[in-house]
Amino acid sequence: MKKENNIAYIDGQNLHLWTKVAGWQLDFFKFRVYLKDKYKVNEAYYFLWFLDENEEKLYKHLQKAGFIIVFREHTANLKGKKKWNVDVDIVFEMMKSLLEEQEFDKIVLVSGDGDYIKPVKYLIKRDLFKKILFPNKNYSSLYKQIQDRYSVNISVKDVQMKIKYTQKKKRKKKAVKKWQQKKGTA
Repeated sequence: MKKENNIAYIDGQNLHLWTKVAGWQLDFFKFRVYLKDKYKVNEAYYFLWFLDENEEKLYKHLQKAGFIIVFREHTANLKGKKKWNVDVDIVFEMMKSLLEEQEFDKIVLVSGDGDYIKPVKYLIKRDLFKKILFPNKNYSSLYKQIQDRYSVNISVKDVQMKIKYTQKKKRKKKAVKKWQQKKGTA
């Protein structure tokens, strides 16, 4: 039996915004493992609007988690204007992977934006589409045109619990020092 080799295209702005609106934060490491285990994603492309020196920590974190970061091309004077759209870039990369006959089985898309409906329907027709993952329940109504087997809402409790960021509890320095004194190691 052949192992699946799928590709994920992630609308990073959409994912961040809609999980935030839903009141939770994504753990990139858990999410990457989830994509690999659940959907057999070997390459995961995370699309962002622009490169910002102040976000270097985020970029390193995404790369450590196993994402390939793709930035939208733009001119320097557009940086201050709010046009976060990476949709065209994602559609271009999906179609490019088809035209260049990149070795993959199916495509996984992460977004709730209705701009992807045409390529999604095309990929389903060609049996090259695995799943669209919606960041929350407020995804485009255009996706009602596709069968439920091609979509999942990742903000539902059972999925969210697998990929949600949970802050690790830190011991307070005082408590550690007190414990060390009791043990005689301070």
